[in-house]
Amino acid sequence: MQTLFPDNPVTKLFGIQYPIIQGGMVWCSGWRLASAVSNNGGLGLLGAGSMYPGVLREHIRKMKQATQKPWGVNVPLLYPDIEALMQVIAEEEVKIVFTSAGSPARWTPFLKSRGIKVAHVIANSRLAQKCEDAGVDAIVAEGFEAGGHEGREETTTFTLIPLVRKATQLPLIAAGGVGSGRHILAAQALGADGVQIGSLFALSEESSAHRAFKEYAIKAREGDTMLTLKQLAPVRLLKNHFYKLVEQAQLQGATADELKKLLGKGRAKKGIFEGDLEEGELEIGQVVALIDEIKPVEQIMKELLNETSMARIALTGH
Repeated sequence: MQTLFPDNPVTKLFGIQYPIIQGGMVWCSGWRLASAVSNNGGLGLLGAGSMYPGVLREHIRKMKQATQKPWGVNVPLLYPDIEALMQVIAEEEVKIVFTSAGSPARWTPFLKSRGIKVAHVIANSRLAQKCEDAGVDAIVAEGFEAGGHEGREETTTFTLIPLVRKATQLPLIAAGGVGSGRHILAAQALGADGVQIGSLFALSEESSAHRAFKEYAIKAREGDTMLTLKQLAPVRLLKNHFYKLVEQAQLQGATADELKKLLGKGRAKKGIFEGDLEEGELEIGQVVALIDEIKPVEQIMKELLNETSMARIALTGH
């Protein structure tokens, strides 16, 4: 399968077998999921966005015991305890960090000075130059199809990847709407060097998401996720009772403050981690409509690679 990705910039950069990165998703990406992805040839990421500094340190130490393969940490830069998280990352000598939700200029020098490889997530091509200027090693371009929090431009992956590829020569990782080998091949055709996959791994056996959330999500069909709360921070959610409350409030002209009050605190934890399917935020991507089974990571990786190979043969004859 390594011949699928000859001379690949992403595999070379991170020292991994396949250019498949598991998204660092809140309440899904603990050490069990991340280590399983790394042990099967991809790059597993701990999702620090739902972790207090002490919890992150615990997961990092468990990762060190669970895998000898490369792995990393995803850090949303708007996290309130960002300084403490970065200190934990430095103290624990993490080798790879993916940053998101903020300017790459703020923390990239700190990380690079400690020998850490840095990738930054962007939602538009204008930020590509800022990433280069900040000194990041790779860019993740995430399209509108992705689950969770989104860029305000609502640019789809098929449009975004060629735009970012045109703007930079840095290793480029496609994210948003990637959930099969055919998607991987399409991302390569558009100019990406690798892919970051969220929803498919969020619904894996090893994901720390609640079983009830996983079972609800795999029943979702086309149109069952929507981007909402655009007045605050756009987020893609599965439709449920909470989503309907938000939709009703927005139709009635709710202000940002009123929406903040409705949102409250801990909605994502309540929905994804605790399995409250009515009152929780159920973050997942559009590609969930193609996922109909909860599988172990080993099986997911094998199927991704086999389908990429078969799709390539079907298109090229070899």
